[in-house]
Amino acid sequence: MRLHSLFALGLSVAASAVLAQGYPNRVIKLQVPFAPGGTTDIVARTIADPLGKVLGQSVIVENKAGGGGVVGAQETAKAAPDGYSLGMATVSTVAANPAINPRIPYNPLTDFTPIINVAATPNVIAVHPSFPAKDFKTFMAEVKAHPGKYSYASSGTGGIGHLQTELFKSLTGTFITHIPYRGAGPALNDTVAGQVPMIFDNIPSAIPFVNANKLVPIVVAAPQRLAHLPNVPTFKEVGLEPVNRMAFYGIYGPKGMPKDVVDKINAAVRKVLEDPAVRKRIEDTGSFVLGNTPEQFAAQIKAEYEVYKKVVDTAKLRLE
Repeated sequence: MRLHSLFALGLSVAASAVLAQGYPNRVIKLQVPFAPGGTTDIVARTIADPLGKVLGQSVIVENKAGGGGVVGAQETAKAAPDGYSLGMATVSTVAANPAINPRIPYNPLTDFTPIINVAATPNVIAVHPSFPAKDFKTFMAEVKAHPGKYSYASSGTGGIGHLQTELFKSLTGTFITHIPYRGAGPALNDTVAGQVPMIFDNIPSAIPFVNANKLVPIVVAAPQRLAHLPNVPTFKEVGLEPVNRMAFYGIYGPKGMPKDVVDKINAAVRKVLEDPAVRKRIEDTGSFVLGNTPEQFAAQIKAEYEVYKKVVDTAKLRLE
């Protein structure tokens, strides 16, 4: 029986090696679980073309929005584990949403194959210029004085913007109505247009509007103040350290992907991230380039999920 098992294992390893040797021989899909225009989409499109050049096959970005990232993540989880259907893994899809929503149709810790964490980015609460406050102190005074008067846009119910804002509300005793969208792009558009007065979003997608004076940054979730927003405090500075968590953007596939294929994709992404032009494009958005091992990324996903699960349980957060 032992010899049979060893023989079967040998065949499996050999098959995996053959698959990796011939991989890829057709177009690879990289799915973004949000609408175009958000940070996840920006990072995916920054690396897709050079990644295709390294791998020798085109990498096509597809957007599959819905459910705060759940719809796209579920499609990635159900795909064939052959390396041709990959997805962008975010804190929303593998931590925040699963932590707050018991009906998530996948297990973030067992239904995916982590491949590499590409980048991490600070988040920001920003308001429309018409909002009657331009800094954190006056912002807090305004929302506390008028509970229920204001609303905020997010990339979707259960996403990181939603969960972080709900945590912020629970810690500050404020009441701001949640307006979920099908991605950060549409949420940003309506906030910039003044349809919604504020948003909790990632820096890369929000910063162009901040630079154009179409949004006013109030407070950031970052390790320290950002060089391009030196007057904006971090959540830690204002006494709200539990909210002071960055978002990340990685690549994963369905569970059961051959290790050789995973390693080949990981090595290719790392090579792309060594390109100064790619690094600059990512860093110019306010993000930090990462690039780690599959094992390190798996550990990060687990740690982030556990943090948000504790946040949800402690603050007794529930979906609307």
